[in-house]
Amino acid sequence: MEFPFVLLIGLFFAAAVYLMLSKFLVRVLLGVVLLGNGVNLLLFTNGRILREIPPIIPEGHDVPATLTANALPQALILTAIVISFSFFAFLLVLVYRAYQDLGTDNGNEMRLAEPEDDPLPPTGY
Repeated sequence: MEFPFVLLIGLFFAAAVYLMLSKFLVRVLLGVVLLGNGVNLLLFTNGRILREIPPIIPEGHDVPATLTANALPQALILTAIVISFSFFAFLLVLVYRAYQDLGTDNGNEMRLAEPEDDPLPPTGY
């Protein structure tokens, strides 16, 4: 059951790295989203995929009687979803504001600090 998830995690990570290496900021944002989803799926897969038996301890027992689903990865995933969504919203606002000011989302054309027409500094004294 875990093998298809492992392949999907690898695909998410590969696509995220490919998109984050792009010079266009919208692609970088999509790469961040895919990376967050890949990490969430990785946490989910590490917590064993058992949804049939909830992690409830019966009365009179100290531990569950059978193998149950692990609640910790589920809690971590919920926290990670909230954090990744807020991070994505913040980055989206930054990219939109940069696009409004500069008129492009190309990282190579955002050269306010280093204009292309500036002469080179002197090479010797």
